Amino acid sequence: MATNCENASSSMPGPTADPQLNQSTALESRSASNNNNNKAVVVGLYGIPGSGKTFLLDQLKQKLGQEHFEFYEGSKMIADLVPGGLEAFQKQEEQEKVHWRQLAIDSIGKECADSRRVAVVAGHFMFWPEEEEAGQPVYTRNDLDTFTHILYLDAPTELIAQRCLDDTERNRPSASINHLRKWQQAEKTQLRRLCRHHGILFSLVFPHPTLLNKVSTLLRDFRHHTEECNLSRAESRMDEVLVAGQGQLETVLIMDADRTLAAQDTGALFWKMVSNSRQSMDEESRLKTLFSSPLGYSYAAFRQAALLYEETADDQEFNALCEDVASAVTMHPEFVSLLRLVAEQEHVSAVVVTCGLRRVWDKVLEREGLSKTVKVIGGGRIADGFVVTAAVKAATVVRFRDIYHMYVWAFGDSVLDLPMLSKADQAVVVVGEEQTRSKTIDAALLNAIDNDGLRARQALLPSNASPRLDTTKLPLVQLTDPEFIDSIIRRRGSRHPLQVLHATNRNAAKLLMTPMRDATVAGPALREAHRRVGWYLATEFLAEMIGVEEYPIPHVQGHQTSGYRLCHEKKTSIVALMRGGEAFPCAMFVHAKRPEDIEPHHLLQQHTVVLVDSVVNSGKSVVNFVRHIRSLHATIRIVVVAGVVQAQSVSEGSVAQTLARNGKFSLIALRLSNNKFTGRGTTDTGNRLFNTTHLP
Repeated sequence: MATNCENASSSMPGPTADPQLNQSTALESRSASNNNNNKAVVVGLYGIPGSGKTFLLDQLKQKLGQEHFEFYEGSKMIADLVPGGLEAFQKQEEQEKVHWRQLAIDSIGKECADSRRVAVVAGHFMFWPEEEEAGQPVYTRNDLDTFTHILYLDAPTELIAQRCLDDTERNRPSASINHLRKWQQAEKTQLRRLCRHHGILFSLVFPHPTLLNKVSTLLRDFRHHTEECNLSRAESRMDEVLVAGQGQLETVLIMDADRTLAAQDTGALFWKMVSNSRQSMDEESRLKTLFSSPLGYSYAAFRQAALLYEETADDQEFNALCEDVASAVTMHPEFVSLLRLVAEQEHVSAVVVTCGLRRVWDKVLEREGLSKTVKVIGGGRIADGFVVTAAVKAATVVRFRDIYHMYVWAFGDSVLDLPMLSKADQAVVVVGEEQTRSKTIDAALLNAIDNDGLRARQALLPSNASPRLDTTKLPLVQLTDPEFIDSIIRRRGSRHPLQVLHATNRNAAKLLMTPMRDATVAGPALREAHRRVGWYLATEFLAEMIGVEEYPIPHVQGHQTSGYRLCHEKKTSIVALMRGGEAFPCAMFVHAKRPEDIEPHHLLQQHTVVLVDSVVNSGKSVVNFVRHIRSLHATIRIVVVAGVVQAQSVSEGSVAQTLARNGKFSLIALRLSNNKFTGRGTTDTGNRLFNTTHLP
């Protein structure tokens, strides 16, 4: 940390010789999702000498008080730490100065971590005598490790020059306006780059009658805003969106906006308009530079994007720019038609969840006459309270599905939409023209399908666009197809009716169940009968329900050919309840007498759990197992496979039907029976299987 009173004659290497700046890409960056929850919030207040840092610091101290904030002047911190004060500090060698600067910022960080206050620290980034070719940076690695935010006071250089001339209290070296402008630009450029590579949020602030209120608002926001806070605020917005129709809604469509509802990217359009109005090409690449940095598409990156929008335009100008952007956006007519049809349904709703600009999409939907029925969850400004990340999109699906018990359709086009698509009941990948659509999603999409259990379809907009992947892995669907539309708007009754597949009236079932019902058959012969039933149910019904996947096998004639196995077979856990039901020879096999016998590692990275039992009577045992599994893994698919299932246990109003409303729960049986008999002793299936009928 540099002091405010260090003069321009301080001996420091120029930026071209500074290893911290030149090698910033090699420095360890903070985790992209780091909330800084375990450290103090420390805000740096930077600007070249004369920009008004000290004056603003004093104003902030008076306005915000010191209950939740602590304010530090760099020069005072140095004076308090160095024996002999500032005068002694100025005479020291550079390495000694670095030591005291590091100690100063470390002290601030520790003090505020202990007190849980937000630190606001005024200091310098570099000094640049006009006679020197390059500026002399005075920040340290400890500054980069401690600061969580940096606000840069971007005062007009003409105003700074005049202030320096008028300052009678400090000995400020004179400098030309051109030199001050060059110095200021160098600081802003280098600080932006360093902050991106160290997870520090950065924003310019400007001298204006509203400056004090603006910075105060930002500091209050910095004090509270974490990723958990962000998600909580987003969930509150989700609740607001649904509260009006909560009692009637059965189905919700959750839609990404940019390049999904329309071919355009509204963020790119916004910055292009800013660039054109200010005749600066740098503006146009702002978001691309940000998201290609080590921050990636993290929570911190989207917070930084919000600060970019804040510094670029005040509310009035921002709103005008959003109007211009919205006027340049044309929604796909297929989505306009679908959303208008949805608006006519009492039991179906649609929500736009965008990582982009909420105000733009509010205006686009208003123009299409959809703003009253289609609400937008999004950010773009600090006043919105939250930013939308991939995690927020996924949480929206989970909240509507699990809290509001709704059937969820998700529509998206990019990597940011994959978590949302994966958690939805129905997923549609929107595929645009090859030259404008996302270039990064294909590999991630393929991985999600092959390894993460994503089942999705693709909609081509326009219809002559080339498909993604292949239409086997990602089948085509037309948004205007009457059958597709009906699948969205039809009444559902319970959110997920229980899917039951059984072979009760099939001749194969009659043959297979005969030895199981024959009292003279026991021991190995009965176990073989159960094995045959298990094999039949596995190949005939489970393969139909879960699907099969292709894999290469050597042909008997010496060449490679295709074989088939259960879809995601290696990520399937088969749980045999009690002593009955050893029906499936592949995948992970678990014997469980009690629900607690199933442990988290049995479900880790698995896609499906197959619960196998011989007989399901009341269904109580199965229900207990299902609830336990759901407590360990809320979204894993569960299939119950049994020889005989008592019909009433799966009838309307049963506990099994209730479980099905949470989704991904189904049942396969050799036969449904109206017989409520529960075996004991010589009639118990387990005893018959293992010849233990004689035991008490």
